[in-house]
Amino acid sequence: MSTSPKPHPEHPSTYFVQDRSNQDELKRLHIQDQLMTEVMGGVLPEQPDPASFERVLDVGCGTGNWLIEVAKTYPTARQLAGIDVSRTFIEYARAQAEAEQVSDRVEFHVMDALRMLEFPSDSFDLVNQRAGMSYLRTWDWPKLLQEYQRVARPGGVIRVIEGDPSVESSSPALISLFALTRQAFYQSGHLFTPESDGLTSHLARLLHQHGLQGLQKRVYRIEYHAGTLQADMFIEDMERGIRTGAPFLSKWTRLPDDYEEICQRAIREMHEPNFVATMNLLAVWGNVSDTIEQNPVDSPR
Repeated sequence: MSTSPKPHPEHPSTYFVQDRSNQDELKRLHIQDQLMTEVMGGVLPEQPDPASFERVLDVGCGTGNWLIEVAKTYPTARQLAGIDVSRTFIEYARAQAEAEQVSDRVEFHVMDALRMLEFPSDSFDLVNQRAGMSYLRTWDWPKLLQEYQRVARPGGVIRVIEGDPSVESSSPALISLFALTRQAFYQSGHLFTPESDGLTSHLARLLHQHGLQGLQKRVYRIEYHAGTLQADMFIEDMERGIRTGAPFLSKWTRLPDDYEEICQRAIREMHEPNFVATMNLLAVWGNVSDTIEQNPVDSPR
């Protein structure tokens, strides 16, 4: 990049886990990041010419796995930047980049995307966002999409990946936990509607409404079956998430009296030999116009 953002103190976060030093959440994010890339079939599986992205920004990069994999997969990607509001996550990501020997092309910064992206205009060929529902509220999208388009070059790609907070599963208790999670995310403003597609069904509209062109989308229907590596990673993700997400659920929804029993039952059921779980991921992407109009950023809520 032509200029490097200066370090600054962390801002208050809208991330659903408030304790940024939580090591369970750090490990869970690391697993989730790897799992998303694995089940989608790579870092940029739906892009026709991913090697053309020389300058890449990953917003809400978490533990940095996706961006590091981009660097390893595409040697032509020469400038890659990841940002996250958590210094704990960023320090971990930097250490990972050093260990994978890609730190000469990959940089990570503590930065709050909801305030501004501290990069010059026209800096990136691709702006990537995965699992933003964990910190984005419905009223955050307009300003953020404008910032994405500002820092992307004309004709550059904005790519958003989100999952439905819903699951089809052999585990009734796991289904119940997802229903509670969905209710909490809706009550806290992270979903537009309380339905399972309360965010994903709105993504294409949001990107179109705020100026992106040539929109495309792809649905990934993911199945986890007991005894597979992907299922093992999913189960560990869920087990850690049950612990780290509990304060968020109790803040935004009324937990049933037998909540702890539901959690324990879900863990037992996920370890049964016939366990299966099915979820959806949606990728939506579009191109930045040559002329970006400054749209109002009033809340869509």
